[in-house]
Amino acid sequence: MNAAVDPVEEIKSLIERGDAAAAEERARQLLQTQQVDSELVRLHGVSLLMLGRAAEARTAFEAAIELSPRSFAPYCNLSTALLALNDPRAAVQAIERALAIMPANASLWNALANACAACGDHLRARNVYRAALNDAPDDPRFMLNLAATEMLLGELSEAEHLIRAVLARVPAPQAWLLLGHIFKTQRQFERARQAYERGAMLAPNDAIFPHHCGLVDEELNRFESAANEYRRALRLDPNLVPALSQLAFVQRRIYDWHDLDAIGAKLRVLALQGNPDVAPFSFLAEDSTAEEQLACARTQAQRVIARIGGARLPSLATKVAGPLRVGFVSAGFHAHPTALLVAQVFEELAKLNLELHLFATSPDDGGPLRQRLRAAAQSFHDVAAVTPAAIAENARARHIDILIDMDVWCGGGIPSVFALRPAPIQVNWLGYPGTSGAEFYDYIIADHFVLPDGLRAHFSEHVAYLPRCYQPSDTTREIPASPPRRAFHLPDEGVVFASFNNSWKLNAASFARMCAVLREVSGSVLWLLGAGREADDRLRAAAHAHGIDPRRLVFSPKLPHAQHLARHALADLFLDTHPYSAHTTASDALWAGCPVLTCPGETFASRVAGSLNHHLKMEAMNARDDREFIDTAVKLARDPGALSALRIRLQRRKRETGLFDMPGYARDFAALLQAMWQKRREGLASEDIDGAVLISAAG
Repeated sequence: MNAAVDPVEEIKSLIERGDAAAAEERARQLLQTQQVDSELVRLHGVSLLMLGRAAEARTAFEAAIELSPRSFAPYCNLSTALLALNDPRAAVQAIERALAIMPANASLWNALANACAACGDHLRARNVYRAALNDAPDDPRFMLNLAATEMLLGELSEAEHLIRAVLARVPAPQAWLLLGHIFKTQRQFERARQAYERGAMLAPNDAIFPHHCGLVDEELNRFESAANEYRRALRLDPNLVPALSQLAFVQRRIYDWHDLDAIGAKLRVLALQGNPDVAPFSFLAEDSTAEEQLACARTQAQRVIARIGGARLPSLATKVAGPLRVGFVSAGFHAHPTALLVAQVFEELAKLNLELHLFATSPDDGGPLRQRLRAAAQSFHDVAAVTPAAIAENARARHIDILIDMDVWCGGGIPSVFALRPAPIQVNWLGYPGTSGAEFYDYIIADHFVLPDGLRAHFSEHVAYLPRCYQPSDTTREIPASPPRRAFHLPDEGVVFASFNNSWKLNAASFARMCAVLREVSGSVLWLLGAGREADDRLRAAAHAHGIDPRRLVFSPKLPHAQHLARHALADLFLDTHPYSAHTTASDALWAGCPVLTCPGETFASRVAGSLNHHLKMEAMNARDDREFIDTAVKLARDPGALSALRIRLQRRKRETGLFDMPGYARDFAALLQAMWQKRREGLASEDIDGAVLISAAG
C-alpha cells in the first residue's frame, strides 16, 4: 500500500515542473478544506506569481508572513512580487524588515541586493552582495549577482573575473549568459555568440539563449540567422514578447512577410495592454496608430523609471546670465545618418550665443564626420564606455541647461540618462520620429506638418514647433558625377523608379503599390538597395506573384555617401514607403535632385518625407492615398517632359525655399531653445512653443 502523498510536497512538485495552474488550483482547494498553514499559503502565492497574478501573490505572501514571521522564504517571495508590481522601494523595506529579525540569513541579503538593484541603487547592491559573499564565499548565485551589478557599474573586468571564477567550479548557464553580455557590451559579437551558445548547451530549454543569439546576429547583419534564432526562442517560450517584437522587425528586413499581419496585430494589442517588451522603435514600422505608439512608449518609459527606482539628481539653481549651455546626446556622432543631418547645423549653432556640448555614446570611428562634430562643439565627450549614471553626472557637472536626446528609443538610445534628470530642460529631437511617452522629456521639436493638431493628443511632451521642416540637412555635401546606368545594371532606356529606404520599411502593401506602378509603365525598373541574396530572391518572388518580371528589380549595394548621392542622377523618381517613410534617405534624394513621391499617413514616422515636400512647396508630390500615389507616378513616368520639368522645379525650390537654409535653421532652432529657457527662468510651466509666433514677435 502506497504512503499518502504530502499535499505540500505535491504542490512543490507541480511548481518545480512548471505547472503553475495545477499548483494554484491544488493549493486553493487545500486552503479551503484544511487548517491554514504558512508554507501552503506561501506556495499558493508562488503559483500565483508564476501565473502573472502578482497582486494576489503579494497578499498571499503577506499572509504567510503573518502566520510565520520568522520564516525567511515568504519575505524573499514578497520582495519578488513587489518587484513584479514595479514597487522596488517596498521590496527593499520588506527585506529590511526580515533582516531585523534574521540578520544572519544570506538569502535575505541576496534578496535585499536584488531589490536595491531594482531601485537603481547599484552601489548599495554591490556592497550587500559582497556582504552576502562574506558569509557564503563560494555561493555561485551571489557571485553572479555581484557580477551583474559590476557590469551595471561599468566594471566589466571585475564582472568577468567573478564569472570565470564561477565557471571554474560549476557549469552555470547564467554565467555564460552574463559573459555573453560582457562581450556584447565590448562589441565582441562573435565571442558573445559563442558564450550564449555555451549557455544554450547547458540549458537547451531556456529561450533566453537563442533570443540573445538573435540579437547578436542582428549586430553582425546575419538577419536570416537572427530570424531563425527568434523563432527557436518562441518555440521554447511562446510568450517571450521581446523575441516576437524582434522577429517582426527582422522579418521585415529580409522581406519575409509571412504571418507578419498576425504578429503585428498581436504586438498592437500587447502595446495597448501595457506590455513593456514591445520595442517602441520597431513598433513604428507596424501599421500602428499614434495612440498605440504612445501606449508602447509610455510603458517603456515607466519601465525605465522603475529600473532606476525613481532616482533623480539634485536640481541646480537656474542661472540668469551667460550663454545657454546645450547638450546633445547621440549614438550617431560618427559615419551615421544622424551626423549627416546635423553636422552643418551644429557648426551654425556654434556661431550663435550657445555653448554646445556633444555626448557621443558610440565609439570613435576616427572618421571625418566625428572630427567635424568635435570641432563644432565647445566640448566633446566620448562616453561610449560610460554608465548612464556617469553620463548624467557628467552632464550635470557641466551645468547643461538644455539636454537634447537625439535617440530616445532608437538603437543605442539611453533614455535612463534623461530619467535621472541631469538638466533643467530635456528635449526629444530628430532621431526618434514619435513621442517618448516619458515625463522626463519636456519638449519634442517638430513642425506643424509632421505633428499636426490631430496628433497632438498622442504626444507626452510639449511641442516646440519650428517654422520650417524639423529635419536639418548638410548642404556642404558635394555631389560627384554619376557613372553611366550600366555601372549599376540599369537599362539604358526606360524609367528608373528608386526606393533606397532600409529594407525593413518596405512592407507588403508598399511593395504592392510599387508593383502597380511598374505594371502601368512598360520598360520601367525598380531600383533598390540589396538586402542579402535570400532577401532579394524573396522580393523577386513577390514581384513575380504580382505579375512583374523579377528582372525588373535591380539591386545595388550600399555605397560611400558621396557615391550614393551621385547615383540619384540616374533615378527618375523616388517611390516612398508606408507607414515608415523615408527620412534621411528622402533628404538625400532631394538634395541630389531626385523628386520624392510619398503618401503621408497619420503618424509622425509616416509624415517626414511629406514635410520635406511641403516645405519645398512641392505639395503635388504628397499623395492623398494609394490610388493617387500610383496615378501620379504613372502620369509622370509616361510624360518625359513632365519628369524633366519636375526635376527643374525641384532645383529651383531648393534655392527659393528654406528647406536647405541651415543658417536660418540654426537661428530658428536657437530661438526655440531660448524660449524654453526664458519660461524656465521666469518660473513658468512648460507649454507648446510656436517658432512662427516667436519670429513674428521679434519682427
